[in-house]
Amino acid sequence: MTDETSPGIPTPDGAAAVIDTDYEIGQDNKEGSVGPFGFDIHNPVFAISGVCIVAFVFYTLALPEQSGALFTWLFSSVTKGFDWFFISAGNIFVLFCLFLIVTPLGRVRLGGAEASPDYTYLGWFSMLFAAGMGIGLMFYGVSEPLSHFSSSMGGTAVGEDGLRTDWAPLGAAAGDQAEAVRLGMAATIYHWGLHPWAIYAVVGLALALFSYNKGLPLTIRSAFYPILGERVWGWPGHVIDILAVFATLFGLATSLGLGATQANAGLNELFGVAVGPTTQVLLITGITAIATVSVLRGLDGGVKVLSEINMGLAFLLLAFVLLVGPTLAILSTFGSSLLAYVEYLPGLSNPIGREDVNFMQGWTSFYWAWWISWSPFVGMFIARVSRGRSVREFLTCVLLIPSLVCVLWMSVFGGMAIDQVISDGYTAAQEAERPRHLFAMLDALPLAGITSLIGIVLVIVFFVTSSDSGSLVIDTITAGGKVDAPAPQRVFWCIFEGAVAIVLLLSAGGLKSLQSMVISTGLPFTVVLLFLCYAIFRGLRAEMKTQ
Repeated sequence: MTDETSPGIPTPDGAAAVIDTDYEIGQDNKEGSVGPFGFDIHNPVFAISGVCIVAFVFYTLALPEQSGALFTWLFSSVTKGFDWFFISAGNIFVLFCLFLIVTPLGRVRLGGAEASPDYTYLGWFSMLFAAGMGIGLMFYGVSEPLSHFSSSMGGTAVGEDGLRTDWAPLGAAAGDQAEAVRLGMAATIYHWGLHPWAIYAVVGLALALFSYNKGLPLTIRSAFYPILGERVWGWPGHVIDILAVFATLFGLATSLGLGATQANAGLNELFGVAVGPTTQVLLITGITAIATVSVLRGLDGGVKVLSEINMGLAFLLLAFVLLVGPTLAILSTFGSSLLAYVEYLPGLSNPIGREDVNFMQGWTSFYWAWWISWSPFVGMFIARVSRGRSVREFLTCVLLIPSLVCVLWMSVFGGMAIDQVISDGYTAAQEAERPRHLFAMLDALPLAGITSLIGIVLVIVFFVTSSDSGSLVIDTITAGGKVDAPAPQRVFWCIFEGAVAIVLLLSAGGLKSLQSMVISTGLPFTVVLLFLCYAIFRGLRAEMKTQ
């Protein structure tokens, strides 16, 4: 590696264990133009990824019934056969992050021994949340605590085959309201706390370390240099990056599909807009167009601005629900939910011998595959904005602080909805379809029209920031690690993220098809992430010798 600054990636500030390699960022790239549009793409990562995605779109459009049946089979096979694997991997990622925090390896600074942070804490957190879990928090903030509470209250049920048919976590809490609330909130926090953020943290740390400290391209393959050596620039590396593109794109498509159905439900509640595929396609198309404009403005001018605006709106909505609702009861739920999470965590994270098969496979396995699919996207995104942080600071902030914010969000929105059922006998949210849960809960509060409109705006802007930042990340991977590739490439990926979400929603399975593809692409990438932990350990040990 030469001493010159890599395209778009600064050289380390101070001491760092730069890897000596003859590989130059972009050396395998093809450059040129199609009319007025330039391109700078990695060969063969872009070609294989692009052709496969385009072929997938046409296949799903041409044969919706056949593709829907295939997606259903994939979902069932992967969740049933590999539920133990997803849960075990999630545990490994958490333990690995905690290990790095408490050991001397945590002192290593990303970007070199003398590097300083590029962004303030406020800007950093805003981008992290908006890109990381925004749509999911809006979609499941009311839905998941309410669903787990209801299923826990209903108790267990066993089918003729001896397997449980209910969806309650662990052993349920039949007829016990207080315990059903605790168990429901503990299960929710399990899905939105330490485990998903540990997945993001592992990928983000790997990318930041091997790019900013080692001088390698900002791609997933770079982190495998300690394992593969120079072979990482050949086909083993190509396969890793292609898997990362597939996982990212389908993970994003799932989130965009969820966001479209929820925005559609909100517009129906407020303005009577018809609910159905046509409206959802129009929503995805329109929002993808907005995301394209944001992509063209770049990270600081697009994603950062939208993220900070959205986090402000999200905080206002959170504060409103907290203040107009039973404030003390909600705050009490926050504290008791954390304690319940600690109590139930061993059982929820146990990968074997479980009887709550529907909860394990339909909730936890799907979630872990979803988070893992998002990890190249969120990991690379937070890596790009985390230069200058120490490993301990990075992991603490990415792992612990966001988890607490997610707990607060779920406690406020989910706690409000559960309190409406228990204290007021208001069951509209409980009985509504999942995309309507948020709006049905808000409907019982003052200023329902205004808050529901804010909810729709939040979903849409989270939609935009996810598509925007996801396009930047996929483009970086398919441009061989270049972070300053021509804008038309980012537009290409932005358009096809929307296209994949549309065709999966239009397939016979609808949202189920989205979940099926994210599960299927998440499985092989889980294996990649497990090897990534070992690569990080070796990379940090080398770095300790210089810092």
